[in-house]
Amino acid sequence: MLRERRISESKVAIGEGLEGDIIQQLLDTLKIEQVISFEDTVTITPNWVNTNAPETGTVVGPQSLQKLIQYIKGQSPGRVVIATGSGGDETTKVLKKTGYQQIIEKEDVEFVDLNYGPYEEFEINHPKFKKIKLNKLLKETDFLISYTQIKHHEEATVSLGIKNIALACPPAELHGFPKAGQGIHEYLHEFITAMAELIPIDLAILSGDQGMVGTGPSHGKPVNADLVVAGTDPVTTDVVGARLLGFRQQAVRYLHNLVREGVGEGDLKKVTLLGMPLKQAEEKFSQAAYDYKIALDKYEILPLHLRPKERTEATSDAISH
Repeated sequence: MLRERRISESKVAIGEGLEGDIIQQLLDTLKIEQVISFEDTVTITPNWVNTNAPETGTVVGPQSLQKLIQYIKGQSPGRVVIATGSGGDETTKVLKKTGYQQIIEKEDVEFVDLNYGPYEEFEINHPKFKKIKLNKLLKETDFLISYTQIKHHEEATVSLGIKNIALACPPAELHGFPKAGQGIHEYLHEFITAMAELIPIDLAILSGDQGMVGTGPSHGKPVNADLVVAGTDPVTTDVVGARLLGFRQQAVRYLHNLVREGVGEGDLKKVTLLGMPLKQAEEKFSQAAYDYKIALDKYEILPLHLRPKERTEATSDAISH
């Protein structure tokens, strides 16, 4: 890993309401203002898959991104950078068509297109290739924020904070669109795992304001659940995000890999959960997505592994009490 995460504790906060306002409230809850210094380079990587409108659930909202930028600027870091690399089109086209360029200009922050250099080469643990060239900004970054939506994904199972960074960083200049030229998608979960091992994410923000179910990341059903999840451990945060989509961590191979390797905490019984109870968040998201309440953690927060018999007994005990 390039460096240690700024906050070692695994904390996740869940809130509901207007997306931009809730993001700021959750960051206060996580005490982010205490860990950003005036010398830091803070990089925000939003999910900009392609030029689809934010209302489709494909990309993050410009206004909420502006609120996030304003919050980070309020901590007076040395440098604030918006940096990503679109996988579906030139990042500059996404900037202009979806309203992000006006936000960046208005807030007077730097923009870096990760689809291009200058590069640094890094070693990764991947079956197709052992080294990868990435924009040198990654090495200059002191605090990395992944900001994305809660989405199903047709290849990665889910599209959440870790996958957002893993697929935003490889340069399309070398890998092509949709970044498949050198074998990323051939071993996608292994690639996401390898990138998470390399790149520390200090803050993951997952929005259910315009999430997506079905055929993500671009052609599914938009879901407006008015929910936001934010966390200091990207593995834990993705485990919570996967729960809202109906998956336990072992259903998502890259998450299962990272939990087993100890990159982050996957057992929600061992982490600090703040704000809205997990069961309530699962029910709220599923109600918005399917008009039907679903909660994996209906009776208790489930442990990492629970065999069917044990789950039945745990459920029966919860009902009887």
